[in-house]
Amino acid sequence: MSSTATPEKRRTALDALHRSLGATMTDFAGWDMPLRYGSERDEHLAVRTKAGLFDLSHMGEITVTGPDAAALLDYALVGNIASVGVGRARYTMICQADGGILDDLIVYRLAGTEAAFSTYMVVANASNAQIVLDSLVERAAGFDAVVRDDRDAYALLAVQGPESPGILASLTDSDLDGLKYYAGLPGTVAGVPALIARTGYTGEDGFELFVAPGDAEKLWEALTEAGASAGLIPCGLSCRDTLRLEAGMPLYGHELSTSLTPFDAGLGRVVKFEKDGDFVGRTALAAAAERAAAQPPRVLVGLIAEGRRVPRAGYSVVADGRVIGEITSGAPSPTLGRPIAMAYVDAAHSAPGTAGVGVDIRGSHEPYEVVALPFYKRQK
Repeated sequence: MSSTATPEKRRTALDALHRSLGATMTDFAGWDMPLRYGSERDEHLAVRTKAGLFDLSHMGEITVTGPDAAALLDYALVGNIASVGVGRARYTMICQADGGILDDLIVYRLAGTEAAFSTYMVVANASNAQIVLDSLVERAAGFDAVVRDDRDAYALLAVQGPESPGILASLTDSDLDGLKYYAGLPGTVAGVPALIARTGYTGEDGFELFVAPGDAEKLWEALTEAGASAGLIPCGLSCRDTLRLEAGMPLYGHELSTSLTPFDAGLGRVVKFEKDGDFVGRTALAAAAERAAAQPPRVLVGLIAEGRRVPRAGYSVVADGRVIGEITSGAPSPTLGRPIAMAYVDAAHSAPGTAGVGVDIRGSHEPYEVVALPFYKRQK
């Protein structure tokens, strides 16, 4: 009788701390991660109104450095990475030769006013980190650049919400007021060296802090203490998902996949045909852009329930007695107080306010309102 060994789940540097806080843990992309600490709704609303603290150490950091680092990334990714200034970051994607999306990424330019000293950090989704690493290594052939797996070199903490600037400011001398959205600077937080990035996945203002794993617990405890009076609480992956859904942010494996190009996903703006040289997927993506211009593909829209039943990924969107699309993500919205979903639907039914649209929930066609994304946008 044979048995198959179950792969050991990876644990972040904060694993023991999460368990001491009573977190409900879950397997996510091979990592044992906190799903929630208490009420998902309370955690969600804390980020919307005060602040939440997340452990995101499962994300995949890949360093690219060398004289040809920018040229390699311009070839390997769809964005114009050479134009990213030192201390800035850019949202982009890595695609297959056929244009299918392998992952969506954030690329930080850490250093290098001169090409010979350029250093970039590519941050991939946990589920795709190995795929992205392997693709970058393969695409680096012929370039004078080094691709390094730095997943074990970083822990990643995020403090998100309207109170987050004040909380972080109490622990650092770095110029947070001068730190723009999608920018990052090296600094010290609570005595811990960190890359301080003004990025996030919640729809709120906030920061992501890349630190050495050995410093993660000290930083978590310092942030917890500094944020206590401001209402900061620990938050798990469950509320991170409802926060990003309300903010209309795509999730790989739901709104993005290898079966879709950026143009199919309504994100053709990230593809920069004007940059110099060839890049992987250029020909296929140019064709996809032409198809999208001539006949729009299914459009990613928001749906708000008129009732209380929650749609889930894979459910059919219906109108006029036929299937017109498919749910990609769905959940109760703590902010709106009703179930919401993102879905790809036929262009003819994609306009906000389109009547007669429903979701097939176990044989019952539940009425939904078509709305423009995002569902929620913070006040500046």
